[in-house]
Amino acid sequence: MAQIAFIGLGNMGGPMARNLLAAGHGVAVFDLSEAALAGMAEAGARVAGSSREAAEGAEVVITMLPAGAHVEAVYLASDDQACLLDQLPAGTLLLDCSTIAAETARSLAAAAAQRGLAMLDAPVSGGVGGAEAGTLTFMVGGDGDALDRARPVLEAMGKNIFHAGAAGAGQVAKMCNNMLLAVLMSGTAEALALGVREGLDPAVLSNIMKQSSGGNWALNVYNPYPGVMEGVPASRGYEGGFLVDLMLKDLGLALDAAAKLGQSAPLGSLARSLYTLHKQQASSAEQDAGRLDFSSIQKLFLAEV
Repeated sequence: MAQIAFIGLGNMGGPMARNLLAAGHGVAVFDLSEAALAGMAEAGARVAGSSREAAEGAEVVITMLPAGAHVEAVYLASDDQACLLDQLPAGTLLLDCSTIAAETARSLAAAAAQRGLAMLDAPVSGGVGGAEAGTLTFMVGGDGDALDRARPVLEAMGKNIFHAGAAGAGQVAKMCNNMLLAVLMSGTAEALALGVREGLDPAVLSNIMKQSSGGNWALNVYNPYPGVMEGVPASRGYEGGFLVDLMLKDLGLALDAAAKLGQSAPLGSLARSLYTLHKQQASSAEQDAGRLDFSSIQKLFLAEV
């Protein structure tokens, strides 16, 4: 079993780290949240006071952070701390499971390679439920030999591991997947709202569409309409899950990439506009809609029902 440093214990990172512990790996953790650290200590992890302390003695370093700036802050030098890449011994394996720009992933992989370190971008799909169940899908970019080394670790957290290509390819795959996911969720929410307005029961309509040509992942496992499906964010006030703010970030990554390539992405652009409008309309003094699960886009269409 490996000695692993896990940095970033949010909605996804916490369950992933717990599954590594359950598989018998030694895990040292760091996060800015004291509550997250306390929970991991109870689960048997070694709690560190910094990312550098967590990485001491680690064979594998895993990061699961909100954005590229946070990942760069961990691995590269900053005003108040030395470069973590310079402190790790040659041969250490680095797995970044965050969703960041492909060019950032390529830059970090190159910086790691210069120091004799292997780095893979390995963003995930499957949501909090997949993280808790250990059934995530990993989309991996980087060297094939490094992926072979990483497989026993990744298999403790997921059931599908795809080698997308060279460094950055995992991020490209995730970017494309999440752009499509935003389009699918928006369309599903719009169709459900229309059916309800016409007098249909949302559960009945969902079952019909699931078995018809409109069937999709949102209807099958992540229904956005409140009360239709148990155990999903829509049935608990859209709390937890994959945040609207993170979906907006990922759509921004996709549209930035499309713009640099001169590629038209009208549906992705529309999805971002819808999520932006939803965040503006659903937010209040008591609640920032950016902190709701992305399936809360249903609220945008229910406001008209």
